[in-house]
Amino acid sequence: MADAAQLEKHLSTRAYIDGYEPTSADVEAYNGLKSAPDAKEYPHTARWYRHIDSWKSEHSSLPKGTALAASSSSTSAPAAKKDEEEAEAEDDDEIDLFGEDEEEDAEAERVKAERVAKYNEAKAAKAAANAAAGKDAPVAKSVVTLQVKPWDDETDMDAMEKDVRAIEKDGLVWGASKLVPVGYGIKMLQITLVVEDAKISLEELQEEIAELEDYVQSTDVAAMQKL
Repeated sequence: MADAAQLEKHLSTRAYIDGYEPTSADVEAYNGLKSAPDAKEYPHTARWYRHIDSWKSEHSSLPKGTALAASSSSTSAPAAKKDEEEAEAEDDDEIDLFGEDEEEDAEAERVKAERVAKYNEAKAAKAAANAAAGKDAPVAKSVVTLQVKPWDDETDMDAMEKDVRAIEKDGLVWGASKLVPVGYGIKMLQITLVVEDAKISLEELQEEIAELEDYVQSTDVAAMQKL
């Protein structure tokens, strides 16, 4: 029988037992539980159980996955230590449900850096033009499109958006938003905001949003334009 405590630890940073979609490993663990776990004691496992249960009619056709090793009181001390070290190493790995690999991450960072560089160039050029014309520099503002990614398809997106919009700062105005499908039933929040450049640091704002760890996996700047 599957160990609910072991599953809870494993699923606290993952949507599935193995990989980024349901597999035979999820079915094996699901069948091992026999019944739904207590949502208060095992919230991650309960969320996963409901999701795998919704795939019940397709269990036999799911791709093969690597099963989660069950814990055993008869495990030798050296083997137990090795398993514990491997589990800790797995827990340290950040799982990206959006299927981005290191090369894609590097490309995203390059594109983001280009956007910021172009924005800074435009800002500097406008400031120089105003100075040459003897005009007072206007308040510099930017329109930003921010993507906020949830942990999985069970994340309460309404609650996520409510908490994101609850962040209030001088020089920050939240705008329109929409949910954008990204695969496997998961949607991310895409929200527009206007910031005063001298008052708001996008990096600090993203860090504050990331602190909503019950909902938010990560954030990305999708677009940035000078007003």
